[in-house]
Amino acid sequence: MSYSLAVIVPAYNETEVLERFHARLAGVLDGMAVDATVIYVDDGSKDTTWEIIDRLAQADTRITGLRLSRNFGKEAAMTAGLDAADADAVVLIDADLQDPPELIPDLVARLREGNDVVYATRADRAGETRLKKFTSAAFYRVMDLVSDNPMPRDTGDFRVLSRRAVAALGELRERQRFMKGLFAWIGYRQVSLRYQRDPRFAGDTKWNYWRLTNLAVEGITSFSVAPLRIATWLGLSTALGAFLYGLWVILKVMLWGDPVRGYPTLLVAILFLGGAQLLALGVIGEYVGRTYAESKRRPLYYVEDRRGRAGPSPGHDPQGPRQA
Repeated sequence: MSYSLAVIVPAYNETEVLERFHARLAGVLDGMAVDATVIYVDDGSKDTTWEIIDRLAQADTRITGLRLSRNFGKEAAMTAGLDAADADAVVLIDADLQDPPELIPDLVARLREGNDVVYATRADRAGETRLKKFTSAAFYRVMDLVSDNPMPRDTGDFRVLSRRAVAALGELRERQRFMKGLFAWIGYRQVSLRYQRDPRFAGDTKWNYWRLTNLAVEGITSFSVAPLRIATWLGLSTALGAFLYGLWVILKVMLWGDPVRGYPTLLVAILFLGGAQLLALGVIGEYVGRTYAESKRRPLYYVEDRRGRAGPSPGHDPQGPRQA
């Protein structure tokens, strides 16, 4: 029986790079002794990404194209690809050519040694600013510190997964998705493969600092209750400090008869306490909001159209509207 491989490529407004990416990917797959499938997931692109996927699917029978009904986000797009994949090994890779397709044979070779997940760890981040490198490194280290389940540092979504790892991920249907955390959460045998990340081939990144910050908040609140504990300890330490300071004020008046002064001190204390309370409420609100989103149990995505190999009718999840 031949060894099957599925390559999942989420794409959002990748007109400038998609054809070049597929040319390199096809060259890699042609040199591998596997039954290959390529699943392009168009995450509601506004440019001609879907037209290019359609054209590629007509020229290459290995391609399956999924067009989501709107922009659901990269995490949902990857989930759609994982739901549609049926292979012994499944590769996740972006279309911007920062992650080289030529590394796929090495990833698959490590997987076939008995591993379930082989993730590509960046030895360098070429083409990125110092600020971007610093914030990225800080994020991974904070996640490693506060997360209940350790996550590999300097590692994106570029990886290969075994069939049972994909099946395990398929059972995790939470709506607030942080895929890097989910990859680590399932466990099994996971190993790293270091590589040099290339600059983006063309176009602009879709991840500005606002979206990256939201993703960081998503990751921390999805896999750790540390912010709630911090808010608790902040409240306890503030209350203890206020109590001790109050005792000191009373003691001063009783011993030395000092008048109670300190309007500026009082104002600072009120502002500090108000800010601490609002911070705690904001942290609690993040968790309540996620609980509210999960309680609605909406489908993760909808597929509007499909190209390539035969499959389910568009308009639903590839394996039906699965509920967590």
